[in-house]
Amino acid sequence: MSTFKKLASDTALYGISTILGRMLNYVLVPIQTYAFARPKELSSNVEFYSYIALLLVIYTLGLETAFFRFSARKPETTAVVFSNTLSMVIVITTVATVLLLWFAPEIAVWLNYPNQATFIRWSALIVAIDAVMAIPFARLRVENKARQFVVARMLNIAIVVALNVLFLIVCPDILNGKYLSALQPLVRSVYDPSIGPGYIFLANLLGNLCYFVLLRGAFRGFRFRLNWGDIRILYVYAFPIMLTGLANVVNNLTDRLFLRHYLPDDFYPGLTNEDALGIYGNCFKLSVFMALVTTSFRLAADPFFFTRAEDKNAPDLLARVTKWFTIVCVFIWVGVSLNLDILGKIMLAPAYRRGLDVVPLLLLGNLFLGVYQNIAFWFKLTDKTKFGTLITGIGAAITILGNILLIPVMGYMGCAVAFLTSSFVMMAICYGLGRKYYPVPYEVGSAVAYVLGAGLLIYASLWIDIPNLWMAVPFHLVLFGLFTAVIIFLERDSLQPLIARFRQRKPAPAGPTELK
Repeated sequence: MSTFKKLASDTALYGISTILGRMLNYVLVPIQTYAFARPKELSSNVEFYSYIALLLVIYTLGLETAFFRFSARKPETTAVVFSNTLSMVIVITTVATVLLLWFAPEIAVWLNYPNQATFIRWSALIVAIDAVMAIPFARLRVENKARQFVVARMLNIAIVVALNVLFLIVCPDILNGKYLSALQPLVRSVYDPSIGPGYIFLANLLGNLCYFVLLRGAFRGFRFRLNWGDIRILYVYAFPIMLTGLANVVNNLTDRLFLRHYLPDDFYPGLTNEDALGIYGNCFKLSVFMALVTTSFRLAADPFFFTRAEDKNAPDLLARVTKWFTIVCVFIWVGVSLNLDILGKIMLAPAYRRGLDVVPLLLLGNLFLGVYQNIAFWFKLTDKTKFGTLITGIGAAITILGNILLIPVMGYMGCAVAFLTSSFVMMAICYGLGRKYYPVPYEVGSAVAYVLGAGLLIYASLWIDIPNLWMAVPFHLVLFGLFTAVIIFLERDSLQPLIARFRQRKPAPAGPTELK
């Protein structure tokens, strides 16, 4: 129970930064969608951030995982491994960033955003800082400095959100004379309305620069070194991880990179392809609620399971963790899907809400992807990372082919179907291979039952149309409560020890005092 509590505690700590950070980021969704009423205005934002995620995987080269692996094997070499991995990332990032800054105008024309070369340069600097900071963040996780990790993440998010509010709301309002008119000369001297959505990139860049101050202690002992013997060992282990990560990112981002190009003109009456990308990209953000759990869990689980790789009880622990991980993800899937009416109204401007139908499918795809990442520990723990490359390569191929075939027929719903299919296939293949190379007693039957039951509940709720929001929200909350009650009843035996421990912690009632 103590090891289980340790994982839960670390997941909660990392979850604080992830969940609160995401919640602060979600504040940006209504700010940005209401600030730019036409979805096409945010299409480049959706597309450029997809490329940022893609480049980040290439720059870091899978060295985060390599750092975990080799630091766990010989903790006394942590400082040397840190210097080697960070030096490799700095070299790769520097060369790539210089090229991107130099060729930004040509890249902007190639992407059909000819007037946004400056945005591309800002994006290049954003991904460069993220890549360099990835290894110091990994060091904090290895050294169990979760609180420092959380503080740095939270301050960064707070700065980015504050700058978005300043650039997208406060400065335009002052220029329009809504308030603080005395500051108009100052605002005109530093603020250019023509930059528009580019201020989203600038806010991100300025927030990322603060990392060098917030995490300066994590660089302690760093010496730039390129010991080719050590680098070769790191590279051999990390390169398949990088390919796996690259395939994962392609699997996650192909929809937003392909939608604008493969969607037939006038597929959606009255909307351009850029409008469709803006709608889909912002509705996609609602599906990232699932990533709150999967990301925070992965941040805690990587060092946790690597340090217990030789423990004979590791398979049983992994099975229990996976079971409850799946249950939590199912709860999120049901909770978000049943309440899209109210979430869509709060989070999105009216022009973006027509794409909400894709969210349940995207949530389910993220659920399968989270389970895949969970059960994929077997090939990391056994150093068979080539299987990770194979599985995610298959997933990426399915996603690419699915988007090419389905976008012209189904629009952005085809993106969701392709992603869902790919995630399921990856999960199934990983489970099948894992049974051979690292048997884990997963409770597959209960997991399948929970997913099917949740899917039927969500599908049935779609047929019950309640136009009145004041009636729809309570009805959906009741359905969610009933679903929760069923899960608790079915898992009563597993929950019994937890309930018993909770009861033991209750203070005993005070007895009558004796009068003297």
